[in-house]
Amino acid sequence: MKALLSVSNKTGIESFAAALVEEGYELYSTGGTYKALVDANITVKSVSELTNFSEIMDGRVKTLHPAIHGGILADRDNPKHLEELKKNNIETIDLVVVNLYPFKETVRKANVTESEAIENIDIGGPTMLRAAAKNFKHVTTVVDPFDYDEVITRIKSNTLDEKFRKSLMIKVFRHTNDYDQAIVNHFSQSEEILRYGENPHQTARSVKTSDDKNTLLNAEILHGKALSYNNLRDADSALALARKFDAPVAVAVKHMNPCGVGTGDSLSEAFQNAYEADSQSIFGGIVALNKTVDQETAEKLSKIFLEVIIAPNYTEEALEILTIKKNIRLLKMDFSDEAKSEEMVSVSGGYLVQSKDLGKLDMNHLEFVTDKKPSDDELKALALTWEVAKHVKSNAIVLGNSKHTTGIGAGQMNRVGALKIAAERSSKTKGEVVLASDGFFPMPDTVQLAHDNGIKAIIQPGGSKRDQESIDFCNEHGMAMVFTGMRHFKH
Repeated sequence: MKALLSVSNKTGIESFAAALVEEGYELYSTGGTYKALVDANITVKSVSELTNFSEIMDGRVKTLHPAIHGGILADRDNPKHLEELKKNNIETIDLVVVNLYPFKETVRKANVTESEAIENIDIGGPTMLRAAAKNFKHVTTVVDPFDYDEVITRIKSNTLDEKFRKSLMIKVFRHTNDYDQAIVNHFSQSEEILRYGENPHQTARSVKTSDDKNTLLNAEILHGKALSYNNLRDADSALALARKFDAPVAVAVKHMNPCGVGTGDSLSEAFQNAYEADSQSIFGGIVALNKTVDQETAEKLSKIFLEVIIAPNYTEEALEILTIKKNIRLLKMDFSDEAKSEEMVSVSGGYLVQSKDLGKLDMNHLEFVTDKKPSDDELKALALTWEVAKHVKSNAIVLGNSKHTTGIGAGQMNRVGALKIAAERSSKTKGEVVLASDGFFPMPDTVQLAHDNGIKAIIQPGGSKRDQESIDFCNEHGMAMVFTGMRHFKH
């Protein structure tokens, strides 16, 4: 049994190598790893003894050789492969232990040079890893020192099986993918260090993975200081909602939730409606506008403190007004929808991936479940509040009319609590409003509270075992309720 060891991170390598020798493995190694094992009095041979070829070009070429890759890649179940190994005097390699040059650590250093970065791009390491991982049915690949103990345990118990080798293969390709992405990020200058994360004691950086002009990290910054971590998260949230409207719209966001959304016949009117929706919370917020910012709109924007404004364009007059403020960030970007259909979020040990919530309200397939049907104006209001609810953290309740939101309850542990918050804000707005809920009502208490607050029309997914109780309450009190059949949770 032969094992090839070549590691930059030498944590645990000596004890692991010694254990391999005890289990009858013949060790081959390179460069610094070879020296470390020799210094530890562990029996090891240089890879040059396998290749009959010395390392050249300062170690750039040492493992890129048929004697290495033939021994790794040969399909042991293929007689032709075995015959070619014999013909070329190549012996099989059963275990490949490799971790890569510290590229990420190198480029994070202050004032790192391009030549330093280039010299820390590993070539032989990823090639051996990928070759061994591809041949996982016959070769064990170890990229993470954390796995050393389990590998030795399985060797001793004769349980180093194909299923386990496959799990190591997945880890290898995840590792090499991450390594390659770090190289792309560095040399395309798509990784930017941010001042700090959500709080000053947290470090943060932005990593650009797309050059599409309709993505936030590719927006053109026309004015203002650098964007912070929180600015970017809020701006992306505002953009996601604003780009869903064809008519002029203004979306104000605070802490990843819309606080005011307004539409109108002009952008100026739309912003005025958004401002009136919640003139308190918009202070220090992010505003996304889906049309060119003109002078009239800019004059209104300039009267309040905003962190960021995002729009597809600005007139010269608007820029003259807005750039008087030194720190406000003005972003110009394409408002068309992103082509990417998936989104991801990190969790402990990895990340989750899901398709984006692209569900749209189909007015022709609404289910009118109550005796009273919503009026045309109420239907417009229901459509607006339903779209906003999709972008509000669950549990979400959105109140509004056909022009703007009037109250938003976000991220509450129960739906009644969300309505209480939304209703308190909405009480400051005159006129009748409708209600949108991102999820169904498990019991009629939310509908009862809606009635107490003068709400006459409700839109919700439906699907609760107790839907009929909510429907009956609406019928008894002259309220309209519409089911969409689609939930919009946002965590």
